[in-house]
Amino acid sequence: MLSAVALTLSFLEGLIPVSAFMPPGAKAGFSNIATMFAASSMGFVPASAVTLIKALFAGVTRGPTAFVMSFAGGMLSTVVMYFLFRFSKNTGYMLIGIASALSHNFGQLAAACVMTGNAAALGYAPVLIISGIVTGAVTGSVLRAAVPALLKLEKTLVGKGEG
Repeated sequence: MLSAVALTLSFLEGLIPVSAFMPPGAKAGFSNIATMFAASSMGFVPASAVTLIKALFAGVTRGPTAFVMSFAGGMLSTVVMYFLFRFSKNTGYMLIGIASALSHNFGQLAAACVMTGNAAALGYAPVLIISGIVTGAVTGSVLRAAVPALLKLEKTLVGKGEG
């Protein structure tokens, strides 16, 4: 169900005009809210499954390069968010959102460097750092506000045997 939520959020995010406030190639990362919830409440394997499904969807809809970029950034982000949720009890959602957004961007930059065979993509790092801080703060804040409702929904679904 969280994968469906992530794909829906990704689709809705695609409807937002990029030129309005985001640098070229950057996304708000709303689908990361579903991955962060999975990492915080269900663990690494479910969060990784959401990440893999998002990457597969990117590959099917936008091609193999999109799959590699989505998978590399998504998995690094998932590892970072899981470890922060698991081992850093005093780290808030906003900081975890920022750390996961920055690690997602770094994973994508690393994948771009490997795919192109040079480090030229790293020149885009300053732009992605700024956008990662902003978008990570937003997604972390949205998750913080949504967690009570998501936990209630999860409890309801698990109680009905649908979880």
